[in-house]
Amino acid sequence: MQSTSTVDSPPAPPETSSRTWRKAFKDINDGLQQRQLWAHLGWQDIKQRYRRSVIGPLWITIGMGMTATALGLLYSQLFGEEIRTFLPYLTVGFIVWNFILGCLTEGTEVFIANEGLMKQLPSPISVHVLRLVWRQSLLFAHNMIVYLVVLAIFQMPISWTVIAAIPAFMLLMLNGGWVALVFGIIATRFRDIPPVINSLSTLLFFMTPIVWNADILTKKAPELGWRANLADLNPLYHYIEIIRDPLIGQDQLLYHWIVVLACTIVGWALALVVLRNYRARITYWV
Repeated sequence: MQSTSTVDSPPAPPETSSRTWRKAFKDINDGLQQRQLWAHLGWQDIKQRYRRSVIGPLWITIGMGMTATALGLLYSQLFGEEIRTFLPYLTVGFIVWNFILGCLTEGTEVFIANEGLMKQLPSPISVHVLRLVWRQSLLFAHNMIVYLVVLAIFQMPISWTVIAAIPAFMLLMLNGGWVALVFGIIATRFRDIPPVINSLSTLLFFMTPIVWNADILTKKAPELGWRANLADLNPLYHYIEIIRDPLIGQDQLLYHWIVVLACTIVGWALALVVLRNYRARITYWV
């Protein structure tokens, strides 16, 4: 009788490569689990910034109020707009812009600025991104006091649709995460990125309908031709509108949400690719 011997196939070798989707998703999941860490660090960042100050973080609100008032008075005269409608428009736009700008500019240095902490306290790199987004959210909350003051002064008519600003801001926070992650990793490798972004921030501010109304281009469409659509081609405009429209009592347009959702999906897909490929190299680049 012929005997047959079975040879068990050797077990698969353990996965040693750091470039895996599993490790990329695990980094984000572990970061979310360490909520106490990044929430505490984000709050301490604000307290440290206004250390030994009498009124502390209220300087954030005062600075925003002064800037919004000055720009509102100036540009309302330049564009012939009524101050009671233009100042709320500009105030909300400027508050949202500050959040976007903070995630963009500080995001380029999110890992560079935390070099010491990353080497002394091993933790998921997403912790530092969450810390940044949380800090910017606290600053946003402080600045919203200015909006409430403007709301009370001009007695703006607000409907129940103002609730839409809550999911809109959550979507904005989600986008702040991928922006800080992508630009943070790239800027850690190429240190020219932060000054380039800082230089472009002023240009982006004036190209985005914040201190000017996009309706100006619409009214001049016959003269401008395709250039009348420049505002719609700017993704930052849509990010601002999904929050500004409900807060100032204007009708929301669906295409703003569609553009933002599309940018969110594409942005996080890019962020996951970058995180998968370069997560392990960040500590060597800083």
